[in-house]
Amino acid sequence: MTSTQQRTPGTEAVEYRPGRWLALSVLVLAVLLVAVDATVLGLATPYISEDLKPTGNQLLWIGDVYSFVIAGLLVSMGSLGDRIGRKKLLLVGALAFGAVSVLNAYATTPEMMILARALLGVAGATLMPSTLALIRNLFHDPRERSLAVGIWGAMASAGTAVGPVVGGFLLEHFWWGSVFLINLPVMAVLVVVGFKLLPESKNPKPGPWDLISVLLSLIGMVAVVYAVKEAATHGPNGVAGATGLLGVVALVWFVRRQLTLPAPLLDMRLFRHRGFSGAVLADLLTILGLSGLVFFLSQFLQLVQGRRPFEAGLAELPAAVGAVVAGLIAGRVARRYSVRSVVSAGLAAIGLALAALTVLSKSTGYPMLGAVLLMVGVGAGFSFTVTADVILSSVPKDQAGAASAVSETAYELGAALGIALLGSIVTGVYRDFAVPAGTPADVSSAAHESLGGAVEAVRGLPPHTAEPLLFAAQDAFVNGMRIAAGAGAVVLLATAVAAWFLLRGQKLEDSAEPVEH
Repeated sequence: MTSTQQRTPGTEAVEYRPGRWLALSVLVLAVLLVAVDATVLGLATPYISEDLKPTGNQLLWIGDVYSFVIAGLLVSMGSLGDRIGRKKLLLVGALAFGAVSVLNAYATTPEMMILARALLGVAGATLMPSTLALIRNLFHDPRERSLAVGIWGAMASAGTAVGPVVGGFLLEHFWWGSVFLINLPVMAVLVVVGFKLLPESKNPKPGPWDLISVLLSLIGMVAVVYAVKEAATHGPNGVAGATGLLGVVALVWFVRRQLTLPAPLLDMRLFRHRGFSGAVLADLLTILGLSGLVFFLSQFLQLVQGRRPFEAGLAELPAAVGAVVAGLIAGRVARRYSVRSVVSAGLAAIGLALAALTVLSKSTGYPMLGAVLLMVGVGAGFSFTVTADVILSSVPKDQAGAASAVSETAYELGAALGIALLGSIVTGVYRDFAVPAGTPADVSSAAHESLGGAVEAVRGLPPHTAEPLLFAAQDAFVNGMRIAAGAGAVVLLATAVAAWFLLRGQKLEDSAEPVEH
């Protein structure tokens, strides 16, 4: 692809690729796909529960194993893209993502579903860092890059809207596996068009890809997250302690190894940049406070309020609309005011929205839910777009893949921890509900596993037994969501305060980068 050059006041010639916006459209397809895949799972959960009959723990694993694996591999895959080429890694990952989606669609047991989700995480780890890194190398003008990052983030948010709506339609007309098969046509377009439009980019002096570091990163991340999940679900125990210790040792070893390698998998010196570290921490804690609740929201809309899947998908639209609009203007607003004010205000907005959900009840009207979701979307759109821009602009282009991977790792690790911690709060509160007298033991056991299990279990009971049991289960589920929302609100408001100090003096770039020869 040829390039054009333009001089801006006070800078050297800047490279402008004529096809950069078309190339961006291909990159956001990958982002859209990953976002859709994450959101449709929430809608499909009641159907998966009915068909595969997972236990409560297996249901949590189905929800978060994707994040576990992707968090463990993102840094390695981002570094691999820097070495072999980001375009190449993106296209190979897209093919793998499509193939594994078929395995997800036709899973026949909870164990097979968990394995399929884990493999999807391996493929997904190649997509996200590659897309952000390619944006860093496609757009050399900071204002253009801010807009491109905003579009990238907006499409991720749009995926959260498209996923439930499309997923809801498919679930009402087909079986639950169809929500995974929609990945195939999107991936086909991405591979064919991306092969022609995307420019290749990589580190010109990459050094070897250190497999020991890859294993340490994977073991460390997965072990730490598993330990947190185990402790949150069953309380502190020997398994959680041993696994957590293994994870910490692996991560410490990983960091020490990176500091001694001539060509590290991840340059730890990036964290000396206060803006970079602050943006990464803000992303991690924001998703931690948000994701556990979001995972259960679709179940609340369907299994508590009785909405059909398509209606539940439409009900979640305000969050995506708010995030899309905020993401597109976030760069401009941050330049007019400041990075820290935009990020902190966005995080505070999410925190206040979650705090409003502490008064949630089965009869809560949609106007309140819609307003809360819109507020969450606007806050997330401002915060995530600006922090992504800060992370990308803090590093040299050659390290864009690794830096993007750190950003995405914070996102996925936060999602895994959020589902593990806040999800475990919901599950723990739910399991304590008292069943009505006379409920058969097998029905009681199934009902205590998950709300989906309760809905399925009461179908064979007489109304005078079924209604009190379902009412008790729904009430316990909502009570768990209220407590989780309160915990999430505390995390988000504390993160808003931390971001105000950590991002002090941080600015988005205004001058364009010179052409490199």
